[in-house]
Amino acid sequence: MSKTILIIDDSASVRQVVNITLKSAGYEVIQAEDGKDALSKLNGQKIHLIISDVNMPNMDGITFVKEAKKLPAYKFTPIIMLTTESQEGKKQEGQAAGAKAWIVKPFQPAQLLGAVSKLILP
Repeated sequence: MSKTILIIDDSASVRQVVNITLKSAGYEVIQAEDGKDALSKLNGQKIHLIISDVNMPNMDGITFVKEAKKLPAYKFTPIIMLTTESQEGKKQEGQAAGAKAWIVKPFQPAQLLGAVSKLILP
């Protein structure tokens, strides 16, 4: 059975690139436009990994991570932040919220898949 990944980014083009990258590697993908949209999709179904942008309207990525970690079904779901933010302070804020990895855009598909394969156990 394939693993399901939730991708959250306010940029449709970024979502499309991440979607194609993940689907070509055999993953199922659910897409959300921002943190608020993503929370509405956390309805108890099994999600193996979340990839989230940081800077988004309605609810930013770090707030989303904090909210997702409050939900019992997603408390231990690994989260990768995929963002243009490269400042150490933002990274620490993300880690404190519960993010497991930080990838700076623009990214290489192989780099993303490498991080994904480390966080999703077969």
